[in-house]
Amino acid sequence: MRFIILFVAVGMLVTSCDSSRIFENYIEFKNRTWKIHEPVQFEFEIKDTLAKYNLYYEVRNSLDFPWQRIFVNYQLADSTGALLSQKLVSDYLFEKDGKPLGRSGLGDVYDHRFLILENYSFARSGNYKFTLQQENRQDTLAGILAIGFRIEIATGN
Repeated sequence: MRFIILFVAVGMLVTSCDSSRIFENYIEFKNRTWKIHEPVQFEFEIKDTLAKYNLYYEVRNSLDFPWQRIFVNYQLADSTGALLSQKLVSDYLFEKDGKPLGRSGLGDVYDHRFLILENYSFARSGNYKFTLQQENRQDTLAGILAIGFRIEIATGN
């Protein structure tokens, strides 16, 4: 009985700490590498078209990542495949002196969250796809453990 109460309490605590999150998911890579021919795709549903959303991509990397920055191309499409937004973005995983950026929780693993679209409005409710493709001009990116995607309700608007 105590275990059930503890489990429910922990579950409530975890979900209540992040009430703005609408969607979040990670895709992990085997061998800690992201190959150029392996785009990651996230499918999600939007119900509220009156709300504004912040969309993020997330990177989980190790110290094995050989560069300071990562380059990714993102595409946001609706259920018909119509492209709503697309852009090549670049973000820093390390400082110039090699010091890692991001949150560290496990040894040489660092988590980053990068804003892609701010205060974004979806015209229609329904299903959407968000695709990320690495564009570092190298077939295989070492040190990339996972790529994630997050949507949250924009606050303060």
